[in-house]
Amino acid sequence: MAYRLNTYLPFYKRNLKIALPIVFTQLGGAIVQLVDTLMVGQLGTVPLASIAFASSVFIVGFIFSIGILMGLTPLVGIAYVQNNRARTTELFQNSLTLATLSALFTCSLLYGSTYLMPYMGQDKAVVECAIPYFHSLTLSLIPFLYFFAVKQFMEGMGNTWVAMVITIVSNVINIILNYLLIFGKWGFPELGVLGAGVSTLISRLTMPLLFVIAMRMRNVWWNCFRAFRWKLFSWKRLWELVKVGAPIAAHMLLEVLAFALSAIMVGWLGATPQAGHQIAQNMSHLTYMIVLGIGSATTVRVSHQIGVRNLHAARMAGNASMHLCLVYNAIAGTLLLVFRHEIASAFSSDPAVIDIGGQLLIMAGIFQVSDGLQTVGAGILRGLTDVRIVMIYAFIAYLCINLPCSYLLGFVFGLGAVGVWGGFIFGLSIAALLFHFRRRKMFRRLEQSGRYLLA
Repeated sequence: MAYRLNTYLPFYKRNLKIALPIVFTQLGGAIVQLVDTLMVGQLGTVPLASIAFASSVFIVGFIFSIGILMGLTPLVGIAYVQNNRARTTELFQNSLTLATLSALFTCSLLYGSTYLMPYMGQDKAVVECAIPYFHSLTLSLIPFLYFFAVKQFMEGMGNTWVAMVITIVSNVINIILNYLLIFGKWGFPELGVLGAGVSTLISRLTMPLLFVIAMRMRNVWWNCFRAFRWKLFSWKRLWELVKVGAPIAAHMLLEVLAFALSAIMVGWLGATPQAGHQIAQNMSHLTYMIVLGIGSATTVRVSHQIGVRNLHAARMAGNASMHLCLVYNAIAGTLLLVFRHEIASAFSSDPAVIDIGGQLLIMAGIFQVSDGLQTVGAGILRGLTDVRIVMIYAFIAYLCINLPCSYLLGFVFGLGAVGVWGGFIFGLSIAALLFHFRRRKMFRRLEQSGRYLLA
């Protein structure tokens, strides 16, 4: 056992060196939503439920648009370790084009979805409060996608700390503006829920600008911009990015769609269960961002080792991330279970909301390990650029198993919001098992090819 631990220690360190800045970056995005929820929660149950409803619809488009850009990381990672600078620049330039197309497409769909919101079975007061906040979130997606494209490019080259710093600065701006605009402090207008949306929009506008400033300060990064040429725009490269990114986006979209449709199901039960759902969803989203950071770092580490044809190191890097994930999720799940009432009380003073929020946090604590393992498993497969099967498995786990189980437990068996969340446990566990078996199969296939260093 000591030998195995000593063997893995270098891989833990290398994975964490890349993962920690990504984790803080991912947490930054979650904290924006968390702060919005905490502050808006002070306004009452209906405003809190409106945030839950708007976020549940917005997150579908948000996840799809960033997922399609995530194909850039493994492609850049392989090209970077092979010292192919021309290909690296070409991929980067075309990723910004893809970000533009994705923003136009997704924002159009999101704005169109506002006309469907009154027909989704939600309270009329919740819908009226949610729409202006939703519009602000939709606009904020445009600058965020440019930031995200640059972030994925930098992560492919192994640099993760710049995005972390920018995210921290953006979060500070968001928190300050939330305080000023939600509650109307220091002479600013009191905008309530809309103030949270405007704050998010302004803070996200700063993110791509700060990235340009950061890249200008180092020649090795700025040269990537200077190397941009019209002739480098290529439908072939765009399609290459889409071929890897679209299945990643589909996988992430299917998972988020399960959460979003479940939130709508909970909304059928009324504003109080929906507010409790928002509390549990925010906390599970916060813990998920950490394993998502570990999963993203795993994609970088595995793609780098595959680029230099070291299959043994790729396998060890993937296993090390699994170990880190298991330890973290066990701790996170325990904390959610033990402090569920204290957590719910921080979001709302309504006893009914606190009660249902506490019950749902139990369910969130139970599925932590499965959620972490399926996220890291998907990260390993992305590093191997084996992304299509992940999309298929996600469809099976999230739509064919998760949603039917949620409806069955929640409404047929009468367990309400707790039953809806019970479906997550089944879906995420099945996803974790499917990704695990696929990962083992892929490594065996690569080993049999004879083109990689095995030990």
